[in-house]
Amino acid sequence: MTAEVRPAPAEGHSGGVLFAYAAVSLVWGSTYLGIRVALESFPPFFIGALRFFVAGAVLFVFARVRGERAPTGREWGAAVLAGMLFFVVGNGFVNLSEQSVSSSLVSVLVATMPLWATVFARLLGEPVGRAELAGVVLGLAGVAVLNFGGELRASPTGAALALLAPMGWALGSMVTRRLPAPPGIMRTAVPMLTGGGLMWLVGLAAHERLSGTPTARSIVAVAYLCLFGSILGFSAFSYLLKHTRPALAMSYAYVNPVIAVLLGVTFGGERFGGASLLGTSIVLVAVVVVARARS
Repeated sequence: MTAEVRPAPAEGHSGGVLFAYAAVSLVWGSTYLGIRVALESFPPFFIGALRFFVAGAVLFVFARVRGERAPTGREWGAAVLAGMLFFVVGNGFVNLSEQSVSSSLVSVLVATMPLWATVFARLLGEPVGRAELAGVVLGLAGVAVLNFGGELRASPTGAALALLAPMGWALGSMVTRRLPAPPGIMRTAVPMLTGGGLMWLVGLAAHERLSGTPTARSIVAVAYLCLFGSILGFSAFSYLLKHTRPALAMSYAYVNPVIAVLLGVTFGGERFGGASLLGTSIVLVAVVVVARARS
């Protein structure tokens, strides 16, 4: 969503780049466990609706205060499609999948996003090299190895949703590059607003409702996802895109699953067996192969 910002040299911004990279890697890696905790009291699309609508509203107001122009009608229309792909599918399906699949494994499956981006690039007629195709095949092999651990077989629906989520994000990345979008912070704020609104509508259609009084830890988790996962995370990512090469900015995808697995096992009581560890290693190697080939 912010990929059209022209990257500038990192000299003179090393401290900011280091902080932004740490924020993206650690915060976005921790959101998987945060989602799992939030799901203890809140339904999946409600979490996303609250998280992204509030974050989008804050960024929208901030952008207007800075003097950024309001989006045009065509830009609002494009933001609806972006909100659907990035947030309803990309995030909503993650929330749904974590109802039955551990946050650790979901984070690994979501890390396949660059592989699906390569597949969609090929389908849309963009040139794709042999190394990228080899990375896709290797990544799918890693997913197959993950299946040997048993958890994915125990919840095929959850596993399918966790794989569809990065497909939505990858397709959104490909499609929205061809659509009109406002400049600056507004480019991120508007899809968040539309995505949060769409997730609220999906939640209504699914008859989502609270099952009881939310626990304090679930409320804290939702607040963390909104303030840190959305506002801080996306702001830091935009800063990285502006002040570093895109390859460095996107390399957070290698770190997020590691952080998510460590937090899930340490604080979430999740198990991560040998097959899962091997499959994760294969997937991450595949992502690195594809990223290096594309860069």
